[in-house]
Amino acid sequence: TMGPSTPSSSSSTSPSPRLSNLLPLMRNAHCNAPKDPKEVPFGSLKYYSLCGLGGALCCGLTHVWILPLDIVKCRMQIDPVKYPSILSGFRTTVADEGARGLVKGWFPTAVGYSMQGFGKFGFYEGFKVLYANMVGEEFAYQYRTGLYLVAAASAEACADLPLAPMEAAKVRMQTTVGPPRTFRECAPLIYRNEGMHGFFKGLPPLWGRQIPYTMVKFACFERTIEALYRHIVPKPKNECSKSEQLVITFTAGYIAGIACAIASHPADVLVSKLNGKEAAGKGLVEVARQLGFAGLWAGLVPRIIMIGTISALQWFIYDGFKVAMHLPRPPPPAMPESLKKKLGEVKNA
Repeated sequence: TMGPSTPSSSSSTSPSPRLSNLLPLMRNAHCNAPKDPKEVPFGSLKYYSLCGLGGALCCGLTHVWILPLDIVKCRMQIDPVKYPSILSGFRTTVADEGARGLVKGWFPTAVGYSMQGFGKFGFYEGFKVLYANMVGEEFAYQYRTGLYLVAAASAEACADLPLAPMEAAKVRMQTTVGPPRTFRECAPLIYRNEGMHGFFKGLPPLWGRQIPYTMVKFACFERTIEALYRHIVPKPKNECSKSEQLVITFTAGYIAGIACAIASHPADVLVSKLNGKEAAGKGLVEVARQLGFAGLWAGLVPRIIMIGTISALQWFIYDGFKVAMHLPRPPPPAMPESLKKKLGEVKNA
């Protein structure tokens, strides 16, 4: 297993010794590649800012791209009788509102998920290093899955705060046939009927959906990419071309997307229901009781397709962005030498 690349002798571009010890917790597509002179210093403000920008780009673009399927998914969750399947959902939506109905809510989707993506990816990179630094490299390596989960949960809890009001407007527009058709119509309508509470009443179920989703997404991706390079890829990682590495990234992203779509689906249904016009004035528990267990799984198939595709594309775009911006992408986790020595001493005892 490869360790982190040897730092440059230049103090202006080298990570601190403490940060260098944490590099094996991250991935890298260039295990043996010489250090890029343009490489952004790992752990710097510029590094985390660019990670956030890459997250905003990949989340904003993918959620807008997948918007028609998202609209059908939401309507299947709200009214499964009228929208019993994906194909009939598309046909009914176009028949009711024309082709424009399939891009309803694009503005709050683009803005909301760009802000959320900035926080999700940027804070995740930061929390991962922070927590690993707190517990030490041996503990961080042995319990790296737990570290990924906690870092992802922390990042998503922060990222959902700017997303919540945009998600409320998006879902209200997507689940309503006819007006409000634009964000300028929808936002005043929500405020007039429910005040500021109307924009944030979906935050608890949003956390209930997004935090498990992101925990599974990041932890599953990290461990899947590690397993693919270790057990599936037929040649050493440093011999893979950039295009091959991005294909592996896409594959791991899709696997992670399927897992997190299943884990977070009941909360996604509650978010859709709570932000629909029929749920005005109703609470989370009341809506959940009305739906029942079966109702909490409505629209699962289109969501698996949607989230699997989104997750794969997001990781593909994010990884490509890091390459383009010369961001360091350290190798899969390597067992620290101190831990190897301890385990060797125990084995020989």
